[in-house]
Amino acid sequence: MAEKLSPERRDEVLAGLAGWRAVENRDAIAKSFRFADFNAAFGFMSRVALMAEKMDHHPEWFNVYNRVEVLLSTHDAGGLTELDVRLARFCDEAAG
Repeated sequence: MAEKLSPERRDEVLAGLAGWRAVENRDAIAKSFRFADFNAAFGFMSRVALMAEKMDHHPEWFNVYNRVEVLLSTHDAGGLTELDVRLARFCDEAAG
């Protein structure tokens, strides 16, 4: 099982992840992605879904047309872990 990040590590991670923010009242991070159209947003979600399945670590997300809201937290650990950091970085890469 993944270990929950310390408050210091969480702050360090957030400082290094452009556009990601801490979620109020929850040990999680979130980011809103915007794409040219629905097709581009869905392509992003497909790339992230394949990585998430490979990692066995799945995001909470919401999609409307060209916007994808992503929230990351490790439920088993009760908060943010290195798995979330890794998936956040992949999301940024996949968004291009």
